[in-house]
Amino acid sequence: MATPPGASAFTGPAAAAGEEEGGCVKPFTPEKAKEIVMSLQQPAIFCNMVFDWPARHWTAKHLSEVLHGKQIRFRMGMKSTDTVPQFETTCSYVEATIEEFLAWNCDHSGISGPFRDYDHSKFWAYADYKYFVSLFEDKTDIFQDVIWSDFGFPGRNGRESTLWIGSLGAHTPCHLDSYGCNLVFQVQGRKRWHLFPPEDTPFLYPTRIPYEESSVFSKVSVVNPDLKRFPQFQKARRHVVTLSPGQVLFVPRHWWHYVECTDPVTVSINSWIELEEDHQARVEEAITRMLVCALKSAEDPHNTRAWLNPTEVGHFGFPSWQLGSCDKSALARTFVFQFITSKVVETQELKTNGEDMKKDELNVYHLMEVEQTGSQNLTLETVKQEVAGSFGPDLLPVLPSSEKPPSERGGIFENDDKDFVGKGGEHFGKLHCTKRQQRMSKSENATVGQIASNHAMAHSQTFISTDDVLDCLVNPQVTKIVAQLLIQGRSL
Repeated sequence: MATPPGASAFTGPAAAAGEEEGGCVKPFTPEKAKEIVMSLQQPAIFCNMVFDWPARHWTAKHLSEVLHGKQIRFRMGMKSTDTVPQFETTCSYVEATIEEFLAWNCDHSGISGPFRDYDHSKFWAYADYKYFVSLFEDKTDIFQDVIWSDFGFPGRNGRESTLWIGSLGAHTPCHLDSYGCNLVFQVQGRKRWHLFPPEDTPFLYPTRIPYEESSVFSKVSVVNPDLKRFPQFQKARRHVVTLSPGQVLFVPRHWWHYVECTDPVTVSINSWIELEEDHQARVEEAITRMLVCALKSAEDPHNTRAWLNPTEVGHFGFPSWQLGSCDKSALARTFVFQFITSKVVETQELKTNGEDMKKDELNVYHLMEVEQTGSQNLTLETVKQEVAGSFGPDLLPVLPSSEKPPSERGGIFENDDKDFVGKGGEHFGKLHCTKRQQRMSKSENATVGQIASNHAMAHSQTFISTDDVLDCLVNPQVTKIVAQLLIQGRSL
């Protein structure tokens, strides 16, 4: 079967490395791929792992035929680059079919239908976060077209995946995912990823407004930063890579990322992989949910759109009408307190069922020190070095970039072909296999400085808003400490 235009193809020098007697073999076994995914602490690109996936043919045109007549939600944003992030709460939304999207994207004049109010030269469209189970609810056989079992996760397929379709300029604001790590398969077109390591969190000025469960947003427009307002951002270590069709990007846990479409039409498929650390993260998210809900719903009971991400509507844990009533705020707080308790109990039970409590318990006075010692640490370092040795033409490390943000070199609409992937893996050990204690101590100081900076900014205003308070209360480092105290408190 011929590869449709723009879809991934098994070609190029790297492809030749996987050929044997006219056939193709994958460079990594599922076991080895999983070992890499579970051990690697640096973003990397897998090549030649999906050449036999049926989903490699899922161009937007193909999907428009599969989903003929089905309306999906597109987020509409402005192509102009601003120093303020374009959060989902500031975007418009359109219900349309993929056919209508393609017509608008190709025929830039005289367009009618749902996109008629959006000038293609000024707007982009993004069908993001489309879960397969909802999108293909009556076509479940299609789940088998995505084969995450090749990466060592048996039975994982489209059922646990998400689809993304975007036009040139469409993007997600810079954020980190609270849960798991991420595998992203690029099907059609290219996307540029701007990534920042977890240790740089204070330099990204984290915020939970707009609120989205499991997402921590950055206040910084990373492609056009306001360095007067966010001076610490200059210290952030940007890693930039352009993901091409047929490649799979691995995004480690808690790496910040800003993703932009750099071709006229892009299609991606991703899956978030659950990790052991997610148990505590769920407690942290429950704490965040309680505080955000309690403060914001009481502040403006009739305007949840101002602080609640559209992706959360109908998924906040209790009916949206309860959020819009101060009289019912007690009910909401009671619900969320119960939710936190359940997560703490759940986490505690998981720790006591066959796990060594001492391994994961942290002294509350040294919560920023994450380095382990002894034989466990030696074993971990050995695994990391073995994984680093896997770098080559089929596993490309994403290295720190010296490139300026797109806004400083002409913008993403130039559609350049430059690939930012580092070709050699020899720097991996120096970058992300070094001792983390020193990095975290610096991060701790930066966190305190960033919170103090937010506090100073608030004092320069005429009042302290609930957003200012939340920036301190639900700072990722703060909720981490509270969650650990709650979990440890139940074990005493």
